[in-house]
Amino acid sequence: MASNRSATEAPFVPSQRSGETFAYGSYNAENEGPFQEWNPTEESIRPVRGRHRVAKQRQRGGLARSSTVLGVGVIAAVGGAGMASAQTGKPPVSISLPDMPNVGSVFEDEADEPEPQASTSPLSSAGLIAADTEQGTSDAGEALRARIMQQAESQQEAFDKAAAEAVQTAAAKKAAEQAAQEKKEAEAREAAERKEAEEAAAKKAEEERLAALAKQYALPTSSYTLTSYFGQSGPYWSSGYHTGLDFAAPTGTLIKAVHSGTITQAGWDGSYGYKTVLTLDDGTEIWYAHQSSIGVSVGQKVATGDVIGRVGATGNVTGAHLHMEVHPDGSATGIDPAAWLRSKGLSL
Repeated sequence: MASNRSATEAPFVPSQRSGETFAYGSYNAENEGPFQEWNPTEESIRPVRGRHRVAKQRQRGGLARSSTVLGVGVIAAVGGAGMASAQTGKPPVSISLPDMPNVGSVFEDEADEPEPQASTSPLSSAGLIAADTEQGTSDAGEALRARIMQQAESQQEAFDKAAAEAVQTAAAKKAAEQAAQEKKEAEAREAAERKEAEEAAAKKAEEERLAALAKQYALPTSSYTLTSYFGQSGPYWSSGYHTGLDFAAPTGTLIKAVHSGTITQAGWDGSYGYKTVLTLDDGTEIWYAHQSSIGVSVGQKVATGDVIGRVGATGNVTGAHLHMEVHPDGSATGIDPAAWLRSKGLSL
């Protein structure tokens, strides 16, 4: 910033004419006239201000040009140093500024002011290494640009590498999850197959067991039709529900022992008509009711399939049929005869 100009001495211009000396009223070589006495006043020594000074500066252009060069240099230096510091992490370096004219020369005549020459020294060496500086100022900006582009490419490569690693990690994780899922499904299939095989084996064993039992057990009669089932309700039974299983068959149809055992009852039993009780070796009692005739006596041993009587319609009945009940351990309350017969491998 320029300071106020102080009053200066009157310029001394030697006379162009030989033999003349300087004195008041002497001849002025520049203006072709005698020198006038110079009396400084307040107006003549007042500092130039305002528009007049700005206009003079614009006309001469010295300070304006120097300010422009200085501003450009400072901006380039600060920008370059900031960019280099942010991207390369290097410490800031010194800034070289072009020579600028003396502030006092602004007020000299433009004809006497030499034209400022372009400085060949770099505006700034910020962000450049020694090898870049040696290349000269002509390609210093290009070198800085190349370094910035190199850093950008390095960052892009790092980003691409990280993205590729992320993709690989995701793919590996997905593959691991898929493998775990496949393993889990395979284990589930193996468990299901084992369970199915075990169930099949158990079923086969049960069938074999029932087949063996079927050789030891027999149905109580043949050529029959099931008419009433265990637990069926109705007014025909004094207990309010049916306590056995009815095999409807023509009168005289043979009645057989379902398993080997001993006859513990044989005779008339009220609403049951003619009734026979076969006690098996495990204590289970088999009741045969409504017989037309009895073919065994109490205490007699019978084997599976032996004939013990014939189908009839004695007692409380509506037609000829065999009423059969099953009482485990001789209990008063019976169980479902159909389920018991099936448990022995028999099919109804």
